[in-house]
Amino acid sequence: MTLPPQPGPPAERSPRAIPEATVSRLAIYLRVLGQLAEGGAETVSSEELAAVSGVNSAKLRKDLSHIGSYGIRGVGYDVASLQHELEKVLGLDHPQRVALVGVGNLGHALAGYGGFGGRGFPVTALFDVDPDLVGVPLGGIEVHHVRDIAAVVPAAGVTIGMIATPAQAAQAVCDELVAAGVRSILNFAPAVLQVPEEVEVRKVDLAVELQVLAFHVARRSGGITEGVATVSPVVNGRHGSAVGLS
Repeated sequence: MTLPPQPGPPAERSPRAIPEATVSRLAIYLRVLGQLAEGGAETVSSEELAAVSGVNSAKLRKDLSHIGSYGIRGVGYDVASLQHELEKVLGLDHPQRVALVGVGNLGHALAGYGGFGGRGFPVTALFDVDPDLVGVPLGGIEVHHVRDIAAVVPAAGVTIGMIATPAQAAQAVCDELVAAGVRSILNFAPAVLQVPEEVEVRKVDLAVELQVLAFHVARRSGGITEGVATVSPVVNGRHGSAVGLS
């Protein structure tokens, strides 16, 4: 007699995909919750959280449903619990160590910004090629030469790289970071980086942001006719995003 097939172990459920736009808003909700917690708030309604975050309550509830958080009718959300859940989803339940490459004017400001460490992104490694900077401590962290990325980055447990170099050096620096195991990069250099599919790149171009604002200034003053120009996202590299003019 042939025995019926025995059921195997239950299949693991794959994590629900969260849209990138939602992820960006989750980060905003987390920041607002931190401010509420500092003010002593224990609960917050979806309407209150949405208003402070700059979205409508329906969008907020839909965003939070992606992480399985629905709040309690008539009460809202427990601030501490939702804060903890968002930290887990965003990978902030443990520090994400950051390496900064390029310690010029912008890089120096980034290295000295205390808000990174306070939000779980301590800068643990600094790199440059300027002989006047290499070997000098900045904020208690020694500046290494760029050629030492391969050795220093893994030893420091770096998970995120920030690039603040001139445009012509950005791709080579990016390649060094990727080769050292970094899979998430924040790019401040005015250059489009080419990266493998598994590497995430976010681009911050302050000049482009000013150009977008100039566009809106001109439109309001009548210099641009509605419908003539459009603003759209610019994709950076093979996998990542930025905001700019198309």
